[in-house]
Amino acid sequence: MFDSLSEKLQAVFKNLRGYGKLTEKNVADALREVRLALLEADVNYKVAKDFIERTKQRALGQEVLTSVTPGQQIVKIVHDELVALMGGESQAGTLAPPTAGRALPTAAGNWMMVGLHGCGKTTTCGKLAKLLGKQGRKPLLVACDVHRPAAIDQLETLGKQVQIPVFATRGETDVVKISRQAVSFAQSQGRDVVIFDTAGRLHIDQELVQELVRMKEAVAPQEILLVADAATGQEAVNIAEHFDKALTITGIVLTKLDGDARGGAALSMRAVTGKPIKFAGVGEKLDDLEPFYAERMAGRILGMGDVVSLVEKAQETFDAEKAEEMQAKIADQSLNLEDFLSQLQQLKKLGPLENLLGMLPGMSKMPDLSVGESQLKRLEAIIQSMTPTERRRPEILNAGRRTRIARGSGTSVAEINDLLKQFNAMKKMMKEMGKMQKAMGRKGMLPKLGLGR
Repeated sequence: MFDSLSEKLQAVFKNLRGYGKLTEKNVADALREVRLALLEADVNYKVAKDFIERTKQRALGQEVLTSVTPGQQIVKIVHDELVALMGGESQAGTLAPPTAGRALPTAAGNWMMVGLHGCGKTTTCGKLAKLLGKQGRKPLLVACDVHRPAAIDQLETLGKQVQIPVFATRGETDVVKISRQAVSFAQSQGRDVVIFDTAGRLHIDQELVQELVRMKEAVAPQEILLVADAATGQEAVNIAEHFDKALTITGIVLTKLDGDARGGAALSMRAVTGKPIKFAGVGEKLDDLEPFYAERMAGRILGMGDVVSLVEKAQETFDAEKAEEMQAKIADQSLNLEDFLSQLQQLKKLGPLENLLGMLPGMSKMPDLSVGESQLKRLEAIIQSMTPTERRRPEILNAGRRTRIARGSGTSVAEINDLLKQFNAMKKMMKEMGKMQKAMGRKGMLPKLGLGR
């Protein structure tokens, strides 16, 4: 989403490396380029202007530090201002805890999801329900979009996929009645969060606003989250203002952050509404919704990476028992292609390779990421085309077997040969590490394949 902005900002900072100290001129030159980068990324004009003014004041008032370069000083200042622009460090991603001592939902457990048609609202409801379920909550999804054909069907399908119940009243068009019945149902079933999927429109109109206002009065929600397509552009800012004026939204959920739009409007929404961005949709899968942390996003935009999010993502998908088994196999050199396949599948659970490398400092602009992603898929296809015996004993893979595997995986014999060479080289390296460990009479030299919880 922010690739273009990230590339331009990093180019600006690179040009500052040759300066010996910060001066009014080199600060002005750098910030002129930063301003252009923000405007080209579709950041609201007034937001960009205020951002540059604050950054300029801080940069010129900054004490000259001998231990850092001018480029590093400007990066730090721009980073801090980006964090402030997107909501600071305290509110983003926060969830209200369940009411102490009570299993039944109160107003604190009612969440209204609002937004225009096509912003990904219904899918976001399913993703949010799954995320809340992981955190120990007991969500209920409620179908309050009585206008869009198949909206109820879509929500029920999502509910089955995330194993969350869905309350729907087919044929009923009074959303206030539906919402009140849903709250009563949630109380009877012990559900502590009620997520209302509301109707959308292609544009904001009075009928839509009044329907949402009546719902708000009926269920007194703790959260009114505006679901906004991050690729909408400047119109997203106007949409946020309208919804906030009518409903007093409590936060924003940005969808499609994995897309290739300029994304500057997303940076403007918090500044214009004063409401925090709480969640971000980063992919199409139902696991691809994560709390939005301004400081982490600022780090990604400036090429600093986001190692914290990467570790958290790994901890969610990491299988500790398999890692222990793998560690034992590395120690006694019994690693085989089944183990290799298992590690590839663990890696896939973390998400697209491009997204993962973007979380590592300096890796966001690594070339040919798409090639690496497709290569992982080809390796998986090759190993899955082998029989269990061939995976456990790759040494039996003669010419005939390799030809059969190539046909089954849609690859070539040369690619299979390359895979086996890489695997054998890896085993050889592990064997040498094992010998070194024995020679030194030490234990625990081999790195643990996993992350502590």
